[in-house]
Amino acid sequence: MTKIAMFTMGTRGDVQPYIYLSRELIRNGYEVTLGSHPCWRNLIERAGITFVPIGPDIDIEKEAAAIRGRNPNPVLSILKCMNFIMKIIRDSSGEVYEACKGKDLIIVTHSQMGAVEAGVLKIPTVNVTLQTEMIGEKLKEKNFKDKLIGGMIAGQAAKPYNKIRKKYGLKPVKTADEIMSDRLNLIPISKYVIERNPYWEEKNVITGYWYEEEEDYQPDSRLEAFLNSGEKPAILALGAMSFEDAADRNKLDMFVSAFKKTGTRAVIQGFRKSLKDYELPDTMIAAGSVPHSWLFLKGKFVIHHCGFGTSAATMIYGIPSIPVPHVLDQLGFAMQLEKKGVCTKHIDAKKLSVETIVSAIEEMNAGYDMLKKNAAEISEKIKEEKGLETAVRLIGAVMQKDGDMI
Repeated sequence: MTKIAMFTMGTRGDVQPYIYLSRELIRNGYEVTLGSHPCWRNLIERAGITFVPIGPDIDIEKEAAAIRGRNPNPVLSILKCMNFIMKIIRDSSGEVYEACKGKDLIIVTHSQMGAVEAGVLKIPTVNVTLQTEMIGEKLKEKNFKDKLIGGMIAGQAAKPYNKIRKKYGLKPVKTADEIMSDRLNLIPISKYVIERNPYWEEKNVITGYWYEEEEDYQPDSRLEAFLNSGEKPAILALGAMSFEDAADRNKLDMFVSAFKKTGTRAVIQGFRKSLKDYELPDTMIAAGSVPHSWLFLKGKFVIHHCGFGTSAATMIYGIPSIPVPHVLDQLGFAMQLEKKGVCTKHIDAKKLSVETIVSAIEEMNAGYDMLKKNAAEISEKIKEEKGLETAVRLIGAVMQKDGDMI
């Protein structure tokens, strides 16, 4: 049996795509190990995947949100968060190296985790990229200015991995591209959301989104009764951006006030600490962790932080949304949604207020029929792509080409 390992660091949105991929690989006869923060053990093992703990035992979502909260500038915020994650990745290299031993393939996730270790052990790799801006335009003829700027950016991107390479006595690379797979780079995004860049190498393949239906999910009786008691509610799902300090309590107040002013029923996810002693009106309910694949089908629209996974889920399950991006990569995903006509104009997180939320809800209600129609149409197209099946088929083809037994 072909043995595959992959490793990922970050919030649940950074882990979930690889849970989906792991399960599809297992269904197709592969043996899969997924490594991540110890806090994700239950999530991964409940999915029926072999788990290996990597890095310190911390609440990564809380830590990442705290870093973002201390840096109101979106560029500085994401850089600080990336540096924090990269330090964990560097410090965890020994654990990753040991977990790679005996494997036939390493799937290198979007943080390039496992790439160096696989190279040292001479294990073939396949890459995954979530942000297409990170893919080099190798087929593009570049002028001097392009080469200069591109070289500077590429050099900075390679620095964290060169620190890992140094541990194994390897020479530094000039660009992060040098540690990427020369076989295959999977892009789990729909071709109906992004167009393939003509300057990409052939190995960069858009597969379609990775997701699973969770039709057998059973909600608690309170949530089920709430959903059945009136019109479809808004869903507030800010992910790791709803972690807990004074600013987040104020953020919750804003949304509750805006829902009251617009007469909007709402299901609120996150804000666990604040909601313990928070009295919500009968038109709102705290739901905790509920699968998007179940909850989004029950809602009218979603207000979300525009992380990769949540943005994808709004289109997969055909629900319009109000994006509230907090950091730079989230702004990019918000712009994708806006371009497809499935959301209102995004709210700048720095300008979040009762007034801006009310305005966005009013925009949603006024244009709802068209936004819902667009979301439903793209959902149908996405489901035809069968992204997970495509990804596993491509991985199998790579293994066959390398002469390995499937």
